[in-house]
Amino acid sequence: MSKRDYYEVLSVSRSASDQEVKSAYRKLAVKYHPDKNPGNKEAEDKFKEAAEAYSVLGDPQKRAQYDRFGHSGVGASAGFDPNIFSGFEDIIGDFFGLGDIFGTGGRRKSAAQRGSDLRYDLEISFMDAVTGLKTKIKVPRLETCQSCSGSGAAKGSGPVTCPTCQGQGQVRYQQGFFSISRTCQQCQGTGRVVKNVCKDCRGEGRLPKEETLEIKIPAGVDNGSRLRIAGAGEAGVQGGTSGDLYVVLFVKEHEFFERQENNVYCTIPLSFPQAALGAEIKVPTLEGEEMLEIPEGTQSGSLFRLRGKGIPSLNGKGRGDQFVTVNVVTPSKLNREQRKLLEQFAEVSKIENKPLEKKILDRVKDIFG
Repeated sequence: MSKRDYYEVLSVSRSASDQEVKSAYRKLAVKYHPDKNPGNKEAEDKFKEAAEAYSVLGDPQKRAQYDRFGHSGVGASAGFDPNIFSGFEDIIGDFFGLGDIFGTGGRRKSAAQRGSDLRYDLEISFMDAVTGLKTKIKVPRLETCQSCSGSGAAKGSGPVTCPTCQGQGQVRYQQGFFSISRTCQQCQGTGRVVKNVCKDCRGEGRLPKEETLEIKIPAGVDNGSRLRIAGAGEAGVQGGTSGDLYVVLFVKEHEFFERQENNVYCTIPLSFPQAALGAEIKVPTLEGEEMLEIPEGTQSGSLFRLRGKGIPSLNGKGRGDQFVTVNVVTPSKLNREQRKLLEQFAEVSKIENKPLEKKILDRVKDIFG
């Protein structure tokens, strides 16, 4: 019986890229795989046909020969070769969880496994984020069982060779024209099992425990900063390395300061005389009070900078600035003497209680429509 064109088998054009050819084969391999079609001879034939086509079109040299001379150029008349599947594990093996789908040799899974990483959320004050601190936290985690040293076996005993897979970690069986290997369910691919389990950890090799750790939080951390503490996560399995601990910081807001990156902002009240005449006032900073010079004629909303009075940089190079906004406060109650002085000021300044000038009114109308 004549063979179908390999491009037709994979449903790709002759100009298809290598990736398109591979993708087309993967789809057919999944669709017609014997595991999904047990006892289906037609599906088995289509699977073999697709594999044969890919063995040629997936190889640049064979594909070039096939494009020039057709089936005769690649010796296709020799028939189906079971070894054609050698090397295809990376293409379809992952779809079915097979350790060695074509009998080309499997590897035993290592018993040692790395422990899980852990996360710990920690809330700190605004000033602790500025200055840094040392603190202690209690972390619940799985630690290596001291009774069995993590083996899971009772004292005086140890893991033995798995009787199901004979230590191979895989169980092989024949299905159709395949020799298929699967991960051994009894030992989970490690090739070893524990018969006499440790009474303390019940064969798990680890026990839950709450550990107290002292951590150092550097100056300049911000909300959402994450600290990694290597090896402070859960213990590994069967001698595997421990995971890491990630401490995620949540910084409380401050009642006076507001942070933006490494700069801090604040607002202070200013009396009318201070704004008009100028003054030298005390301003709170992250490190105590500082004197700030207010020039005469300062308007409400004016912004002043105190250089180097902000948040320290995490890299230790410099720090941000502090920005101070002044808010000129109008007194709500005046005593008799204050009122008299302000009236005198208004008189001297020729300030009259009359409507705004027409030009100003027109300008306001233009702004607000």
